[in-house]
Amino acid sequence: MPLTPVIATHMSLALAAVLIGPIALWSRMGRTRPRLHRGMGYAWVTCMAGAAFSAIFIRDEGLPNWAGYTPIHLLVPVTFFSLYKGLSAIARGQVHRHRRTMQTTYIAACAITGLFTLLPKRYLGQLIWGQWLGWI
Repeated sequence: MPLTPVIATHMSLALAAVLIGPIALWSRMGRTRPRLHRGMGYAWVTCMAGAAFSAIFIRDEGLPNWAGYTPIHLLVPVTFFSLYKGLSAIARGQVHRHRRTMQTTYIAACAITGLFTLLPKRYLGQLIWGQWLGWI
C-alpha cells in the first residue's frame, strides 16, 4: 500500500492528536490555565474527528476485510460517539463524565489503537520495522 494523500492526512492528524492529547488532558489539573485546556481540547477533538473521518477512505485488501474495511474501521463510529459523549457531557456541566470520557477516548484511540498500527503487517508497522530491522 503506497503512501497516499489520505493516508498522509490520517497519519498527520492522528500523530497531532497523540501529541496534543496530554496537553489537553493535564493542563486543566486543579484550576490552572482553563484557556490552554479549552484550546488544546478543541484542537484535539478536531484532530480526532479528522483522523476518524479520513480513516473511512483508507482501504486495505491485504488484511481480512469486508469491502476493504478491516476490523479496525469499527473504531470510526466508536470514536465519533466518544467525542460526542464527551462534548455533550461538558455542555451539560458534567465535568467528571467529560473528564472520564475524554481520558478513556485518548487511551483507547490514541495509545492502544496507535500501538496496533505498529504491528508488522500494518502499513506503518511495515515502514518502521521493515526499514529499521529489514526482516519484513
